[in-house]
Amino acid sequence: MILLDRGYTQPRKYEEYAYVLDFNSKGRALTVRGRDGIIITAIGEDRLTLLEILGSEDSVFDVGEKIYIGKEGRTKVQSVLGKLDYEQISSSAQSELSTVVQSIVENNEQRFVDYVNNAQPLTPRKHSLELLPGIGKTYLKVIIEQINKQKFTDYKDLEERAGLKEPVHHISKRIMEEITGVTQFKLFVKK
Repeated sequence: MILLDRGYTQPRKYEEYAYVLDFNSKGRALTVRGRDGIIITAIGEDRLTLLEILGSEDSVFDVGEKIYIGKEGRTKVQSVLGKLDYEQISSSAQSELSTVVQSIVENNEQRFVDYVNNAQPLTPRKHSLELLPGIGKTYLKVIIEQINKQKFTDYKDLEERAGLKEPVHHISKRIMEEITGVTQFKLFVKK
């Protein structure tokens, strides 16, 4: 769903789906004072932001489960309470995060392959693909040459033609760096 912020022309985007990192059936919200119940820590599928969610009474959740959090037709979720910083989430959620991020990168292959195909230079000396762990000047040159011949179709194509082993791992690692605050410049995680 897209809403317009007052005074801005940019539409405001909301997550439709999130993946459960942790939940507490008798929890107290961090982001909204006085809210308690089934408190879920999750990561949004599209914007990759950490979220605090209030689950519907008597709902059951599993770590790693994909849940619908869009505006219309929620069944297991009462409301999205707010965004969380990495430091605010439980150690259990922190330990699940990399596995869930990898799952998101695997399940949204076309989105991340499109990112590689359409990535642009940041400055005359630095290309945005160089911000992915494992991609230096040598891989960058090969990737750009291959894109100029024909865009990549999937991760396997990227591995075979560019020689980049385990692209899911490299992209997942970058997302983790953005979420944990290791890097301030964001390629994938949205505010």
